[in-house]
This record gives sequence, C-alpha cells and structure tokens, in this order.
Amino acid sequence: MPQADHESPAVLIVNAGSSSVKWALFRVAASPVRSAGGRIERIGLPDGMVTFANGATGHDQRRVAHIQDHAAAVQVLIEQLEQTGRGLSIQAIGHRVVHGGSRYTNPEVLSAAVIQELRRLSPYDPEHLPAELTLIEALEVRYPTVPQIACFDTGFHQHLPPVARLVAIPRRYEKQGIRRYGFHGLSYAYLMEELERVAGREAARGKVILAHLGNGASLAAVREGVSIDTTMGFTPASGLPMSTRSGDLDPGLVSYLSKTEGMTADQFHHMVNAQSGLLGLSELSSDLRDLLAQESRDTRAAEAVAVFCYQGKKWIGAYAAALGGLDQLVFSGGIGEHASVVRARMCDGLAFLGIQLDPARNEAHDAVISGPGSRVTVRVIHTDEERHIAQSVCRLLSVAGNRGTK
Repeated sequence: MPQADHESPAVLIVNAGSSSVKWALFRVAASPVRSAGGRIERIGLPDGMVTFANGATGHDQRRVAHIQDHAAAVQVLIEQLEQTGRGLSIQAIGHRVVHGGSRYTNPEVLSAAVIQELRRLSPYDPEHLPAELTLIEALEVRYPTVPQIACFDTGFHQHLPPVARLVAIPRRYEKQGIRRYGFHGLSYAYLMEELERVAGREAARGKVILAHLGNGASLAAVREGVSIDTTMGFTPASGLPMSTRSGDLDPGLVSYLSKTEGMTADQFHHMVNAQSGLLGLSELSSDLRDLLAQESRDTRAAEAVAVFCYQGKKWIGAYAAALGGLDQLVFSGGIGEHASVVRARMCDGLAFLGIQLDPARNEAHDAVISGPGSRVTVRVIHTDEERHIAQSVCRLLSVAGNRGTK
C-alpha cells in the first residue's frame, strides 16, 4: 500500500480461525474507528465465501470462491486491503493468536524469537496456531517494515487459581506446560470493558459469569475483574459441546476407540474438533439455527439443542457456586446475542440463583433481559474481538511514540 505524509494512520487487525480469516482496518485514535473489514470463510471448501464490509457505505459485498488454504486466504486479504486501504497508512498489524502457552499473556511484538516460540507451541493448538503463523509470515513479506503484534486469547485467564488451573495427571507434566489455559480471552476482556462502561465499575467488579456462545462456546467466571475459572482447558475443544467440537469427554474413549476401531490419535483429534458437537449429535448441521428450525420434526436436532442448552445451564450453576453467588450474567457471541430461545432455556429453572428473565425483553434482544424481580442482572452485550485488539495495538503504538519523544 503506497504511503504518503497526508495519509491517515491505521492498524490492520487479523483474526484467523481454523477455516476462516476475519480482518478489519481501524483508524488510529484514542477510540479506534473501524473503516473497513472482511471475512474469508469455509477455507478449503469449494463453496467458500469472501465478504467485504465497507465501513463508509455500510453494505457488504459477497462472492463465492474456492480458497484452498490460509496461504491463499492471505493473498485475498491483501488484495482487498490494497483496493480499500487508499488514504490509510498502516502503522501496525495486530493478530488474534489463540494460544500463548504459559509464557505469553500480554500483547507481544512478533519478533523472530516470539515466532519461533509460537511455532514450538503449535502442537498445543494445531487447529489455529499453524494458520496464524502462515498469515503472520505472509504479511511480513508484503509489509516488511510494519510491526506485527500478537494478542493472546489465553491472556485473560493468566491468573486462574491452582484449583482451576491444574490438571489431575502426574505432576511432571505441569513442567511441560500441560495445564488449563482457557480461551476466548480477547472477547472476555472486551465484554468486561463494556460491562464497566454500561453498568459501572461496581458491577464489573462483582460476581460475573460471561457466556461467549458461538461456533466456539465457553463460559468464564469472573470476580473482581479477574477470571477464576473457564470451561475450556488445555485446548479449545473442551468444555461445552460446540458447533463441531465435542466439549468435555471421558478420556477412556481414546483407548476404547483405538482398540475397537483402530482410531489413531490424529483421527481422534479430527473427530472431536471437526465431526462432533452439534454436528455429531444431530447428523444434520453444525449451525444451531438449522437445528432450531428442525427440532420439532427431528429428534436428533432436538436432542443436540437440548444438550447444548443443558450444558450451558449446568455451567452457569457451577460457576455461581465457584463465585459464591452471582450478580451479572452476560450472553455474547453469535448464539448468545441472537438466539433468545437458547438464552431462555439456559436460564430456565435458575430462579433459585436469582435469575429471572423478562420474556419480552429477551425476545427483543434488549441490552438487559432480566425481569424487575431478578436478583441477577442478565445482559446481552455484543462482543468485538477486533476492536479490543485494535485498542491494545493503539496503546502500544502510543507508548512507543511517547518513548520516542523522550
């Protein structure tokens, strides 16, 4: 992208998933302003989708394309960027990096040493880290003078207490980094900032359960602004059942399926990450919207939805116990923000915890969906991981700029 003195400074934010890439351009400011963005979805499939969101017009442009892999996806991203980023000078590139291990918690400039360590950590999360590294390296080739910064999904959970962090296997494995890390941290950090903005500091410092419910789904228990427990553990496959991830399983299944079906470790990994969850239970779809439409006439769809809602309700109860009570319950993510029936079913029967929804508010997706008699305030807050990353990157740029003037 050509740069000139009159161009406005901007940051590029890249959010890579196992089969998708989201990106956004933000103008640098105390509160970064989104100017454009896009999504590249269903990477590796013939019916992949490329979307460009024009911040100026508010209109999305979509086209179907076969994007073979993440290396091809980043070239599409760069093409979109070259077409839409005129008048902007990219000051930095911020990345959502799913796993930082036990070493990385705060945003880090992606030096050669950091990239090497992330490559070493790739077996921790083979679904995400290799794809993220592919994008980082490709963008370094295209923008060699632009610093790249990693923001870690595991960072929000860095202070998990030992009872929530430790895995009950031989202690020597802890020294190898095997522990519960937790994920969706960038979403949770943003939600806590938004909770303080809309409800005040006292509410954000209380006993809070955050439910990020989307294709990936997890809950977190937060007290005094600090995560004390979360449903995902060493990998993002644990916790609740998700669109294609199994959630928690009996580890004895590994041995059983190995003996009865000759299933290898790689095959088991693929099964629990890509063939399970809502898709595996329903044998119909990984999309909750499809299952809700089918549940009245297909038992499999109904049971998949019921398992998802039951597990969410169970974790809400468990985390209310871990917190010693509950003040705020926040729903977010694609399902959490838009599926009123899921919110209602997860909260049904929890009046003993002080949770009472207002059906009309819930159906309308209001910001507060609890009733006037509810002791717990139940909220719906839109999450924005890209904006949170942009804020972190802009803060780093500001600190670096201040240092440079001294």
